[in-house]
Amino acid sequence: MVKKPLILITNDDGYEADGYRLLLKLMKPLADVVAISTLESTSAMGHAVTMSMPLRLNKITDEPGFTEYISNGTPADNIKMGKHLLLDRMPDLVVTGINHGSNAAINIIYSGTMAAALEAAMDGIPAIGFSLAEYGKHPDFSHVDEFVLRIVKKVLNEGLPKGIALNVNFPKKTDEPVKGIKTARQANAVWKETYEERMDPYGQKYYWMTGVFLDGDKRVDTDEKVMADNYVAVVPAQYDFTAKELLNKLTF
Repeated sequence: MVKKPLILITNDDGYEADGYRLLLKLMKPLADVVAISTLESTSAMGHAVTMSMPLRLNKITDEPGFTEYISNGTPADNIKMGKHLLLDRMPDLVVTGINHGSNAAINIIYSGTMAAALEAAMDGIPAIGFSLAEYGKHPDFSHVDEFVLRIVKKVLNEGLPKGIALNVNFPKKTDEPVKGIKTARQANAVWKETYEERMDPYGQKYYWMTGVFLDGDKRVDTDEKVMADNYVAVVPAQYDFTAKELLNKLTF
């Protein structure tokens, strides 16, 4: 009997998040699935790992082909615990998300969703992080199913180069159907933060970070431009931050 593929799933929006529940639903017919959700939102945690408190895993579903856990750790923790504690073999694929909010451009640096995918890529496991460019508790995911399945099936069948994870971002739902999928580069777009000074009930100052997203990148093949044109943006991402063009130029 042919063994089914094994998919490991995590997210950073909590176990009840709509995008995560949808991803579980889509993956279960394709493979044996082990899922480890964060207990609550850990958005913008980046690649944080837990070293200052105990980690706990709570199994909430155990049925043939599908096991689900909740952890008090970060998304990167969840991938590490999945590999070392829960799985009897390396997964054929790691998928993360579907994140409530874009992880395009500089957002990949802050993203717990993409940190988990890159954690898998560090071990040579094909990985995909899925995100939707709409925030809120209940975004409209009704246009993403076919694209999630198309991308996942392609990676299951063909794999990815070692060390690579796909950063997949869906445009927000509009009246027009999504036009398709495009491979893109990461846009040179950043957040410009400001800090609002406020007073708590005891008269003590505190600060609340706000900001605006600035995209001055005029290139036509960026993830931000691809989504603006109503395509799904797929950026091949890697954890090696080396600026290779400087290796033979930078001297001291």
